[in-house]
Amino acid sequence: MAPGFRVIDTGLREGRANIAFDQALIEAHKSGLAADTIRFLHFPPTALIGRHQALSHEIRLDHCREKGIGVVRRITGGGAIYFDEGQLGWELCFGRATLGISSLAELTRRICEAAALGIARLGVDAKYRPRNDIEVDGRKLCGTGGFFDGDTLFYQGTLLIDLNATDMVAALKVPEAKLKKRELDSAAQRVVTLRDLLGDAVPPLGEIQAALLKGFEEGLGIETGWDEPGAAEERLARQHFDEEIGTDEFVFEIDDPGAGENVLHGARTGAGGSVAAYVRLEGAGAPRLREVLFTGDFFVTPPRIVYDLEASLRGIPVEAAGAAVEGFFARAPVDLLTIAPADFRAALEAALAMRALPEGEQA
Repeated sequence: MAPGFRVIDTGLREGRANIAFDQALIEAHKSGLAADTIRFLHFPPTALIGRHQALSHEIRLDHCREKGIGVVRRITGGGAIYFDEGQLGWELCFGRATLGISSLAELTRRICEAAALGIARLGVDAKYRPRNDIEVDGRKLCGTGGFFDGDTLFYQGTLLIDLNATDMVAALKVPEAKLKKRELDSAAQRVVTLRDLLGDAVPPLGEIQAALLKGFEEGLGIETGWDEPGAAEERLARQHFDEEIGTDEFVFEIDDPGAGENVLHGARTGAGGSVAAYVRLEGAGAPRLREVLFTGDFFVTPPRIVYDLEASLRGIPVEAAGAAVEGFFARAPVDLLTIAPADFRAALEAALAMRALPEGEQA
């Protein structure tokens, strides 16, 4: 018998409230209060950054404040995105055993291929592009990402139905490295929408949702049925909004880590994403790591493993820092979707190499 998923649509919600519901859905599923679920969600104009990103490096905060654009930190990794009523969010929350697949990379492939299968039913040539995008002719139509929390997988995607590219570019600071990697002149060229592809033939939202569900059913071998959000989920969502996700403290938790004195900075950017390391040292003759902060658009399962890595490096001698990173990942139960332990090591060692430069050359 095919696994059964309930389907819910939580409507248009303020950005931080949407993310609070994400956390509530995960907790409700882990505790048995929620079944395996597919959720559709909708945002007003909102700039969202990934769990480990530095806010001021990714979003034009003054512009967002002036235009009333929401500023939100996700609980998932990945890069900054702009969301408004022209995009459709979709999420899957289900048990590790549901599909008989425990690898995050394999689940990413299966979910993205299923989503692409559904989108293709709308009349576009949607294809999965490793590691976690769905594209049409090399332009991104849907970005995705997710993580395991215990035995619960939380995976989400954003389908671009319509988009004012000018609004997106004005709200986000898209790194030039990302554009050069794709040989593009602007962030707007990196994406494509159903409106671009289908013109006035874009179907109503209900048909788009139905096509996605059909793709998930066929591609994942599941059955789906519509339902309503549960009271326990709504209660948990309000709690998470009030206590953490809805607060400025959470959103600005990582803001501008390079500010201040005696901060060493290094970065590593590869095909799978970017990692930056910010380091403060202590001790004169034989310096040690006092504080290390890693930021970037990477996906790590579980997300909290990055904080464990940072804590494990405190007090480590500088000359042993790179090996300590490799040793941590050798011991830790971690799944890296887009990057490798060597990327964290390279970013940290690039930061430590700044010690040898004259003060004026340290950036």
